[in-house]
Amino acid sequence: MENFLKDNEDILFHLEHMDLDRIIRLREDDFKNSDNAPHAPADIADARDSYMKVLDMIGAISGENLAPLAADIDQEGVRLTKGEVQYAKGTQQVLDIFAKADLMGFCLPRKYGGLNFPSTILTIAAEMISRADASFLNFGLQQDIGETLNKFGSEELKSKYLPRLASGEYGSSMILTEPDAGSDLQAVRLKAHQDAHGNWYLNGVKRFITNGNGRIGLVLARSEENMQGARGLSFFLYERDENMVIRRLEDKLGIHGSPTCELQFNNARGYLVGERRRGLSKYTMWLMNSARLGIAAQAIGIAEAAYREANRYAEERIQFGSPVKSLPAVFEMLTEMKIAIEAGRTLLYETARIVDLKEGLEHIKELYPDRADQINSDLKSYARLANMLTPMIKGYATEMANRVAYDAIQIHGGTGFMRDFNVERHYRDARITSIYEGTTQLQVVAAIGGLTSGTINNALDEYESEDYSHAPQLYKRLLSARNKFEKALVHIKGIEDAELVSYHARRMVEMATDLVQGYLLLRDARHAERKLKVAETFIEKMATRITMNAEFILDGESSLLRNYQQIIG
Repeated sequence: MENFLKDNEDILFHLEHMDLDRIIRLREDDFKNSDNAPHAPADIADARDSYMKVLDMIGAISGENLAPLAADIDQEGVRLTKGEVQYAKGTQQVLDIFAKADLMGFCLPRKYGGLNFPSTILTIAAEMISRADASFLNFGLQQDIGETLNKFGSEELKSKYLPRLASGEYGSSMILTEPDAGSDLQAVRLKAHQDAHGNWYLNGVKRFITNGNGRIGLVLARSEENMQGARGLSFFLYERDENMVIRRLEDKLGIHGSPTCELQFNNARGYLVGERRRGLSKYTMWLMNSARLGIAAQAIGIAEAAYREANRYAEERIQFGSPVKSLPAVFEMLTEMKIAIEAGRTLLYETARIVDLKEGLEHIKELYPDRADQINSDLKSYARLANMLTPMIKGYATEMANRVAYDAIQIHGGTGFMRDFNVERHYRDARITSIYEGTTQLQVVAAIGGLTSGTINNALDEYESEDYSHAPQLYKRLLSARNKFEKALVHIKGIEDAELVSYHARRMVEMATDLVQGYLLLRDARHAERKLKVAETFIEKMATRITMNAEFILDGESSLLRNYQQIIG
């Protein structure tokens, strides 16, 4: 039977060479095990062994249980019956398997029944699950909601709800979007008010809520009646009762196994999480950044599935007397798909590593306030990097997944357009990834500050301090590409026209993403000759893309800005 860990050589490569030691020490507080958890690791080797065993289990469930059910889940979808959501049979079946295997508390602390695994390992699990069925989002939601509650909730809320999330007894959702507040969450209008006893109640409508039938949800609501914008918003935990109605399920293009709900809150009891007025600026942004890593992993999982389908078909399909994989037009597509996935994967793991270091340092700072001075410098550096790399990988991975799924259908030809083949499902499922948890355009807005503030220069300096003596010519091409990027960056920073800066922002972010991936792939190439070939082929085309984008920006013509109104009206 298939195991989606054991059959993926690239994931195994990264697990072998991934620098996890500091992350593990931070996560385990140097193995002090103050909670006396029976399954806490004794040392780094023990922790790594636990990670491998659990990932192997998830790889087996994904390959043996979930993937064979994915087509039926897609066809059956979800139903709303008497106000309650019913999952497809296959979804519920695999949810039960995950719960029985104690996997739903993947990232939660052991004191609440979790495994206490870091985000870096979570991204691997999420990719394998998404390769099997991209609509199986419940697993990731449990981690996002649980980790947010663990970081910002009171001990009373954590003790009550985290064990239920970890056991799989409760499902969860993030309840943010409204009919008139999609990307613009500052416009949220759902109201939260207090009664005479200080209890909070929620009133209003939320839309496009993934797994909105979950037993608990984290709700963004307007708690300050006379205060507009983000400063009037607070964050609440809600447990389902008769005062919330699921008005309907959305009829969607893809991820049919995941219910997307419209919710009506009618004086529903809520519980404040954290401080008032910081609902969007602190808690929602943290939750969304965590979710964006998960969506990037989901996208890479979809791309991996689509690529494998296309590669298998190209090997088996005979045209003109030979497998179509032998045709240059086809093997170029497959090679580009494979390289794009591996470039995304190495950036995903690097981003997760940075996030884990940031979160680990914050946790240690809370435990040991006297160590704040020695931690702060590192913490600020990792926070800036995480804030830049997270939208970068979300933007890159989701756009890449859409291209790979598109090309997978093209390689199949007419058969790929038919429901008999999985690639049409992967194509539909991929489309949402570049929309939800912030569109690609919003990821550019989130990432561009890391370029103009100098974070990208510091990151590239750090990568350049490593040893690339195994590939001096490729390193030289990277330096040349960086030089062109930095000329464009200096030019952009000198522009006073905000519209022109915004117009070029996506090109700048794509160049920066290309450069970071180039260095990461060259780093990977230290360990394998095949990775050197991947880096060589990636850098060759990357250098051309950066030259094109830099020259376009430096040329300064920008005819589109002058002409768009006359062209589109």
